Amino acid sequence: MDGTQYTVTLDEFKLFHGIDRTLYAVLVRDLGRDTLECLQIMGLWLWLERGGFCNFVSKILSLPPFLINELADEAVICLKCINTQLSEVAEIPLTHSLAKKDISLQFFQENKRTARHEIQSLITGVCIPSLSDIMEKTRHNESPNHSQIMLLSHAASATSPLTQIPAGSFVDSSSGISTLRTGGIVKARANETSRNDRTMFVTFSKGYPVSETEVRQFFTRLFGNCIESFLMQEVVSPNEQALYAKIVFLRSSFIRAILSGVSKAKFTINGKHVWMRKFVPKNERPLPMYL
Repeated sequence: MDGTQYTVTLDEFKLFHGIDRTLYAVLVRDLGRDTLECLQIMGLWLWLERGGFCNFVSKILSLPPFLINELADEAVICLKCINTQLSEVAEIPLTHSLAKKDISLQFFQENKRTARHEIQSLITGVCIPSLSDIMEKTRHNESPNHSQIMLLSHAASATSPLTQIPAGSFVDSSSGISTLRTGGIVKARANETSRNDRTMFVTFSKGYPVSETEVRQFFTRLFGNCIESFLMQEVVSPNEQALYAKIVFLRSSFIRAILSGVSKAKFTINGKHVWMRKFVPKNERPLPMYL
């Protein structure tokens, strides 16, 4: 070595962290998650990757957005475990499956001091320099400027108030407002809300495949005819295993019975662990907690 020092430009630094940038963009743009919270999530995942969980970020990026969102939720639980004492029993089954190592919340609890310091260093030294431009663009898009607000207000005032439009009618405005069928929209939103209230998200342990039939039979024995629809993760290869599913029950009372006052319930179906929690649309997620 001749002792020569090389200066890495910011563009080169961003190029080097291209995978991290892509994943961050999925989190904040595609999934609509909080930009600052996602900096912490990325810091946590980079910390795991540098701690021996090989290719952790690229593995996450290879998953469908819905599953990435669930992994991000588990990352928030891990961050809470590092920074505070969790007030409830929680599990991180997807993180455990992806890591292919024995990892649990106890791991984060035992390494909380080191994790807190090193994650913050990664956020400051890696995440902010490589991701801040995406964060700023996303924040700008989330907050329309004054001229945009005035334009939208003017367009709205040019049409009749929504409450005065008869159900089933439509407004066609040249100001940029698309055709609006109020009756259909109101009904669709009501149906969507009702369906969300009756939906649960289910995760399975990697290496212990659970079939749709097994889950259906388990709850049929408990409650009788209770399931409206069942959506299992699609797998490409016969050797692959579904890691999650969404179940829509006929009534929300079934969900209350399953959870029994807790946020996440754990069941054993034919000797295999299954975790269930109420499905929460991304626009109803609670505000994040920061480091």
